Amino acid sequence: MDDYKIPNDRRYSSEDEWVLKSGSQLRVGVSDYAQQQLGDIVFLELPQVGTSVTRGTAFGVIESVKAVSDLSAPVSGTVVEVNGALEEEPERVNEDCYGEGWIIAIEPVDDSEFDALMESDAYLAYLSDRAD
Repeated sequence: MDDYKIPNDRRYSSEDEWVLKSGSQLRVGVSDYAQQQLGDIVFLELPQVGTSVTRGTAFGVIESVKAVSDLSAPVSGTVVEVNGALEEEPERVNEDCYGEGWIIAIEPVDDSEFDALMESDAYLAYLSDRAD
């Protein structure tokens, strides 16, 4: 698990998305583990600002040279921002998944959903269990 960067300033979902609290909003992206497993990202289908998302349901699609996967909402809420740069430069997810490769920002409807996400040590343990 030393091959993956898992910052401890955010929470993680079992679908390999990270969530970073920024004021009242939550910024969402895919973890280093996810982007490494996917390989070179070539396309993202993202929701429109104003779209309502529900925890555990798909809000978009991420496509790599290896696979096409749904992006699952780690929390319920309203999409308040979308990283439009990813339309032209989807490789940003591979290059900087925790920075310039963020995907959407959500205004959550229930703060307890964020609190229920895994902290970095729990996410690392979860990844280790999956690898066994």
